[in-house]
Amino acid sequence: MIFGLAWPLILELLLLGVFAGFVAGLLGIGGGLIIVVFMTVILSSHGMPSQHVVKIAIATSLATICFTSLSSVRSHHLRGAVRWDIVRLLVPGIVIGSLIGAQIVKALPARALTLVFAAFIGFSATQMVLDRKPKPSRTLPRLPGMAAAGTGIGMVSSLVGAGGGFISVPFMAWCNVPMLNAVATSAALGFPIAFAGTIGYVIAGWSLPGLPSATLGFVYLPALACIAIASVATAPVGAHVAHRLDVVLLKRIFAVMLYSVAAFMLYRSVVD
Repeated sequence: MIFGLAWPLILELLLLGVFAGFVAGLLGIGGGLIIVVFMTVILSSHGMPSQHVVKIAIATSLATICFTSLSSVRSHHLRGAVRWDIVRLLVPGIVIGSLIGAQIVKALPARALTLVFAAFIGFSATQMVLDRKPKPSRTLPRLPGMAAAGTGIGMVSSLVGAGGGFISVPFMAWCNVPMLNAVATSAALGFPIAFAGTIGYVIAGWSLPGLPSATLGFVYLPALACIAIASVATAPVGAHVAHRLDVVLLKRIFAVMLYSVAAFMLYRSVVD
């Protein structure tokens, strides 16, 4: 055993980290959606309490994105692809939204949230598949609009344990930000989303009975260590591949990822 975990569980979490890190670098989505989905399944199969397993997966996913996003964004930054001017405008709203999202997650009807979430990302994926061109005059909004957009991105991302790329990339593409810049900038936005959301989930789960002993709030520290180690190693590989793909192919890969997540969320809303 290591980190207090049995070797089969360690191997499963390491493999999840490898895949999530690569996807984070390739698509700028932080790998969070993948981590939440598979970590829920993995921890459930190893006897994690059912009443807490999803919240633990979401919180731990956000915590891993703190590490993955830094590794990924460094690779994108070295290629000059990150729009730091956009990052500065979105971050204040993102931090506020992420903190709020972690605190209200218990109050939202799970099935309704799942259906809305699935419908939204399905719509976003369709827009990318159709490759509709934004109007030439459409640009990023002014400060109030960017603050509102950041708050929405942060809140939804915190609720589902993702780095926000499934919202921020379509938003930036809609505002005529080139796709490669949108992906790279989304990777940079992953850290403030993940950090603020993680703090929110630590507070939300603090001293809550029934949680495993190795948790900090809802963050499961042994799983965080395994996934972070693996994902940080593979995120730069994904970022390197992203800069060698054409824009159309990158959009299609991103759309397939969104469709997959939407299908899973719809499935969960039916069986739960």
